[in-house]
Amino acid sequence: MTDEITPELFEHLVDLAAFAFYPTEAEYLRKELNNQLKAIHLLEAVPLDSNIPPASHGVPYTAQIRSGLREDTWEPCDNPDEILAQAPQIEDRYIIVPDIPHTELE
Repeated sequence: MTDEITPELFEHLVDLAAFAFYPTEAEYLRKELNNQLKAIHLLEAVPLDSNIPPASHGVPYTAQIRSGLREDTWEPCDNPDEILAQAPQIEDRYIIVPDIPHTELE
């Protein structure tokens, strides 16, 4: 089986994500991603009965066994100035982040 994530595709994904890797790191991560894809393909090949519903885990998650939703609570930060001091750029106490360029995937 050939690698699904070629060096060219990996480089494109790295550019989209704005990551920077040393060449040895990039090759290691690309190989690991391909190994994970191979494991996924092996799992896809396991024959399943057509009446088995899809699940995100092995136990049916019915309303009877599901925990209730927890209440959303807001807890103020003890010292927000410490967090803001770590940001590379702030304006009016808001953290400014750079625009991420979007490109169409081929």
